[in-house]
Amino acid sequence: MIRRIAVLLVCVLVVSGCGGSAHAFAVKAVATGVPSLAPFFDEKQGLGQDSVVRSLPVQGTLQQGDTPGLYGGTKKPTVCDVAKLKRFLTDPANRSKAVAWSGVLGITTDQIPGYLDRLTPVLLRHDTLVQNHDYKKGKATPYNSLLQAGIAILVDEQGEPAAKCSCGNPLRPFKGDASRISVKFSDGNKKWSGYQASSVVAVRPAAQKMERLVLVDVGDPDRGIERPIGTAGKHDTAFDTRQRHAVPDLTGATFGQARKRLVSSGLAVGYSGSAPPSDDSKVTATDPPAGTELRFGAYVRLSVAGGTSGGTPSTPPGPTTSEPTPSGPTTSGPTLSPPTSPAPPSTSTPPTSSAPPSSPPPSSPASKPPPPPSSSPSRSSPTPDSPSVVTDPPSASAPVTSSAPVTSAPVTTSASVTSSTPVTGDPVTGTPTLTATET
Repeated sequence: MIRRIAVLLVCVLVVSGCGGSAHAFAVKAVATGVPSLAPFFDEKQGLGQDSVVRSLPVQGTLQQGDTPGLYGGTKKPTVCDVAKLKRFLTDPANRSKAVAWSGVLGITTDQIPGYLDRLTPVLLRHDTLVQNHDYKKGKATPYNSLLQAGIAILVDEQGEPAAKCSCGNPLRPFKGDASRISVKFSDGNKKWSGYQASSVVAVRPAAQKMERLVLVDVGDPDRGIERPIGTAGKHDTAFDTRQRHAVPDLTGATFGQARKRLVSSGLAVGYSGSAPPSDDSKVTATDPPAGTELRFGAYVRLSVAGGTSGGTPSTPPGPTTSEPTPSGPTTSGPTLSPPTSPAPPSTSTPPTSSAPPSSPPPSSPASKPPPPPSSSPSRSSPTPDSPSVVTDPPSASAPVTSSAPVTSAPVTTSASVTSSTPVTGDPVTGTPTLTATET
């Protein structure tokens, strides 16, 4: 009897993950400019135009579709020929592909034209996890893939990837634990220069549909691009991402409320761990502190306590050697001008004036956090060549698409920033298992 109990206990431990290594999710790498082996659309017809973009490191794997710093744009009139894709999918000769394509996205073939009219072309600014689909034997074949930064995609009204431009392959959210992946580089998709596990993100939809996307020019990070949803670039308007926005006083607010205020201010949410805190977790401190002026798309790290999912007070992060990064897209528009009465910038965490700091991004392997305001000075200086972006989790609060930045008064005695304990989903609390193989 004792032996049977011992065997049963061992089995329980193994099933619960205590008796073996964590399962790694197989992911196929997809590099820029490399054609798909089984595409929905003939890539020789130039449906999409990828760009050369260095992936930005992030804090927290999950990002939300309205996260500042998430997507990029370009001065080119378009990076994706949506009209050509529409003609292809509505051609009776391609009906079998249209049926498979629409089925992946949960629409009917009759809804394809209207659905495409609401999609917006963007460029990835991070190596991004998605569920990709090939077209094989008359059906859509799903597989997890990692799209390289610089790939042109179409996103829906909530900022979620919907299709890869160059081949038209439909995209869905990554299914698996983004902190436990095994990336396979094969079929011409060699490991690209600058690939780092800390630069990998997964995207969740914004809480509500957006009216516009606010992008960052991948060739000129000082230039922001406001792009109305469903347009391809002809109606873009530009703004200066170097404009300063004060960090609002968020102490005592819930994580969901804090996220909404930061996004409306043109700033992004930073948090530690592989999953975001619960929306009702209470914010105990911010890094940098309230009143600090940051440029568009910069990230503010939140410390939280409590929450319905068992959140607990977080512990202070250690000093970092990472540097601020160019800012990225957000659902807030170019109306995100600096506060009318900006508070003096914090002397402990001065913002850079040469490139948009970012510590990604709304919504998303975590990079090292910025140093707490009360800690020793950073060991590096901000440069546009070593960006650091933070991911932002989905939130129950609605993203703000065109509100002005919050101008709350600065807090003179901010608590040291602490890392939040993930409280949602089933995250991995240890170091993420991120491996790469090349065949």
